[in-house]
Amino acid sequence: MKNKFWVAFSAIEQIDSSFVQRLYNYFGDIEEAFCAGMNELSKIDGLSIKKAETFLKERDKIDPAKALFAVENRGIKYLTLEDENYPRMLKQISDPPAVLYYKGDIFGCNLERTLSIVGSRKSTYHAKEAVRKLLSELSGTDICIVSGLAAGIDTTAHEAALDNNLKTIGVIASGFDFIYPTSNKKLYEKIENGNGAIVTEYYPTFQPLKFRFPQRNRIVSGMSYGTLVAEASLKSGALITANLCLEQGRELMCIPGLISNPNTEGIYKLLKNGATLVTKAEDILEALGWEMKPVEQLKIDLSGLTDEEEKIIQALELEEKGFDEIASITKISTDDLLTNLTTMELKGIIKQVTGDRYKRV
Repeated sequence: MKNKFWVAFSAIEQIDSSFVQRLYNYFGDIEEAFCAGMNELSKIDGLSIKKAETFLKERDKIDPAKALFAVENRGIKYLTLEDENYPRMLKQISDPPAVLYYKGDIFGCNLERTLSIVGSRKSTYHAKEAVRKLLSELSGTDICIVSGLAAGIDTTAHEAALDNNLKTIGVIASGFDFIYPTSNKKLYEKIENGNGAIVTEYYPTFQPLKFRFPQRNRIVSGMSYGTLVAEASLKSGALITANLCLEQGRELMCIPGLISNPNTEGIYKLLKNGATLVTKAEDILEALGWEMKPVEQLKIDLSGLTDEEEKIIQALELEEKGFDEIASITKISTDDLLTNLTTMELKGIIKQVTGDRYKRV
């Protein structure tokens, strides 16, 4: 059972994946790497003696079997670099996570059609609406949206993915003992429960410290064939991710914004340097060389609807609408409308999206 040594390595806060990978590549066996002494470690070219000493000191505090039990006891699944199911695109980057922890169904996502979306935490309404529009144009396809589960554009990207029947992967900058920001607790749960996966390279007890967010960004871009930037100032995490995307040899795309908005300065810098300009979903598909592939779905039988259900379906024919809009169009009383909407949701004919808005499935 070698997995306990991979997990034990990841439980040491003072080292990173590149250190683990260097030892693993040298010894060719994760158990030998974990159990090595200073005499053996000192023979590895380029390995810092100070880092080796720190590793040995911290390693002696860890029981690999207990470290593994603590992960499995929390219901957390994981993949190691040795695992044949480890995401192919992520494995290709220069510094892939030694262990990738996850919750949810990562293999229910199409890892061959991954698009990351990043942007400002203090995003504008314009940028959020642009992301929603683009993802609505990809609705029901097998494309998987990857983002960082932060406030702002990340949250919008995940929510819009869910609203449009797209799988989504959230990459977090802490272990699973923490939810950051706490306002995204329900979003975490929705993603975990059948709509994708949440992943992290951090052992469950590791806190969401500031330096971990830039580290996390290489996984967001690394899991993806291309990265779409919605808003980015000249000094932002989104710009860091954009640069990582280019370093990893992936496709970089940008949504243009208002030139008066400071959060678009980074966008126009990237566009001037050759990033693909995106104003519609077709631009994304063209840049990545993808065709639109709808997910196989059961056809919903719309025969036998009541008169009131027919009115609601017609009201939602072209676009999603809020409760008050539906009531105004259909002239159905509040109580009856609530009952009908609930019944139609249970039948799978409509679904509730952001806020009190509804759309046809």
